[in-house]
Amino acid sequence: MRLVHTSDWHLGRTLHGVPMLEHQAAYLDHLVELVRDSGARAVLVAGDVYDRAIPPVEAVELLADVLRRLSETATVVLTPGNHDSAVRLGFGAALMRSEVHLRARVADVGTPVLLQEDGVEVAVHPLPYLDPDLAREVLDPDLPRSHEAAVGAAMDRVRADLAQRPGVRSVVMAHAFVVGGEPSDSERDIRVGGVDSVPAGVFRGVDYVALGHLHGAQRIAGTGTVLQYCGSPLAYSFSERHHTKATAVVELGATGAPGVDLVPAPVPRRLTELVGELDVLLGLVEHREDWVRLVATDATRPVDLYARVRTAFPHVLAVEHRPATAPGAPSPVVTATRDPLEVVAEFVEHVTGAAPTPAEAAVLRAAYEHERALERA
Repeated sequence: MRLVHTSDWHLGRTLHGVPMLEHQAAYLDHLVELVRDSGARAVLVAGDVYDRAIPPVEAVELLADVLRRLSETATVVLTPGNHDSAVRLGFGAALMRSEVHLRARVADVGTPVLLQEDGVEVAVHPLPYLDPDLAREVLDPDLPRSHEAAVGAAMDRVRADLAQRPGVRSVVMAHAFVVGGEPSDSERDIRVGGVDSVPAGVFRGVDYVALGHLHGAQRIAGTGTVLQYCGSPLAYSFSERHHTKATAVVELGATGAPGVDLVPAPVPRRLTELVGELDVLLGLVEHREDWVRLVATDATRPVDLYARVRTAFPHVLAVEHRPATAPGAPSPVVTATRDPLEVVAEFVEHVTGAAPTPAEAAVLRAAYEHERALERA
């Protein structure tokens, strides 16, 4: 049986202010063709379908269209990630055609989507993003407040179900930061209580884990289970400029280890970082059509810096003057990719002259997590 594993579409996202919906639509066209051409039995979308809890109308329309097209040839199983609102994404799940499974409720953990083809039966267990504060209410109020505990309790339900299905191949969909994964700058923080990671061993006992959250395609080593991040289909920060974006095509036979083929995704425009003296950088015409982040290291700020860069590189996204001989460390920069708690801690130290005490850091963390929970509501 062939399965297509994808995640982290982030529909509605921008890249340094540039709308990405057109390029996201192009990837989804590619995905539909890949599913049709490969003869896949199912498509597994492991979270972060939207970029925020309340997505723009155009993103909702794009999702509706691709679900219609994908479900014409394959079963689609879709779960929310930490960027999605589980309630909004899962709305109308009971009204969907039988080929579309929106699994957004923690209460449904342990109930699989069953697939059959050519004598192979597969139980797909979708896990929505498990916010510990919300998941504990359903799974076990006495659980420790951590992602490891929430995912562990969910996997206990999964294994209990699989124990009743001898001979059935097992797949779990999960949106989490598994220990050993390599992050980039564009994944939103998922810490609760200061803890964000889940040990790979939590997923023991299943054949394949279709992971979402980390944007680089990678295999997590160290267990007998195949744990695979397919990564995001597009680059959403310059830290991802060296990624090979892909979609995972998974082969599951009646026995044996799953086979995984990473099929490259279309690249709308290369991301390039250029660092050096401005006059030298402006001569790099081979990067004219790239999305560029340019750092000029001239001793003094070049005249008409931004205008000259824009002329040479029409798709420039960020321009910075950072003298190579500047004394001391650069001033802290607040960006969307920085850890908000680190930024707040730096602000407290800047204002008071001292870093936050452990008690103050706990208050700041609780306030941040409260606001993040409101965004997902």
